[in-house]
Amino acid sequence: MLRLSLSRILLAVATSLLLLGGAPLSAAQPELGVAEIHRVGYPTEAAVEEFARLVQLYSNGSLNVRVYPDGQITGNERTAVEMVQKGTIAFARVSVGVLGAFNSRLNLFGLPYLFDSKQHMWAFLNGPYGRSLLDDLAASGLIGLCWYDAGARSFYARTPLRGIDDLKGLRIRTHSNPIIMRTVQAMGGEAVPLGTSQILPALEKGTVDAAENNAPTLLALEHYRIARHFMLNEHLRLPEVLFMSKVAWERLDSEQQRAVRRAAEESVVFQRAKWDAFEREAMGKLASEGVEIVRVNDVTPFKNAVKKLVEEEAPRYRDALRAVEEARAKK
Repeated sequence: MLRLSLSRILLAVATSLLLLGGAPLSAAQPELGVAEIHRVGYPTEAAVEEFARLVQLYSNGSLNVRVYPDGQITGNERTAVEMVQKGTIAFARVSVGVLGAFNSRLNLFGLPYLFDSKQHMWAFLNGPYGRSLLDDLAASGLIGLCWYDAGARSFYARTPLRGIDDLKGLRIRTHSNPIIMRTVQAMGGEAVPLGTSQILPALEKGTVDAAENNAPTLLALEHYRIARHFMLNEHLRLPEVLFMSKVAWERLDSEQQRAVRRAAEESVVFQRAKWDAFEREAMGKLASEGVEIVRVNDVTPFKNAVKKLVEEEAPRYRDALRAVEEARAKK
């Protein structure tokens, strides 16, 4: 994976020092960086590039946003969140599965089979409760800007996967999110939390047997070269979140803040279209590369395996689950 050159590191540090200095950002302000773990061209990377373009447009050039893809600034998303909290970098895009460690309300998304479909998830995210979850990030030093799509997560492995019994005893990479780890364990696997950049080496060395993610990630991060078996059980839908440092946000004037929010909102439409297209392309490419793809038509055994887990966690998320049910009727 590419690493940031010394000059870029110094630039990022210099930017952060200016952000923390307390003066409002002006037309002469330095660039505002975006930490992005994925490679150039991946739907979220393309979306934050579009966001950067729109910020410059809507701020009449007073804000200059630069995207650092492929983990150039940080090799994992948790570190990216911490850097944004401190104001070391202005923006980041990460999975909501990572943000649960910084705001416990977001651990809701770790509940397996929370949403029936993509449409159900977006009805929830676009509703008042979804907005409140973004707003609540301010308590963690982050300004939640928007949600991005990340499809449904399923299991892929070095060994054949055709049903839940095939997960038994496998060492499966997960986020460090405790609910997601317990989900994997309830389905028979051993949860192994690793950062994104650690997954491929772990698969290559055999220190993990499997992982769980979406088709675009399986393709783009080249996990398919080792994990040749993909089982579409779709146990999770973890949206992505674009957010800004509260430190940096408070340096913006009101017009610049409106420009950032407008750019973020418009980038969602762009990202969702990119995601849908890339997801179709990824499935076709994986099949052409000889990856065995098994569609699970009946997920009842998976749901039964996590039923106790969901019942134990549900009381912590009563209001959220009520909103999930309301969104189900609107999908």
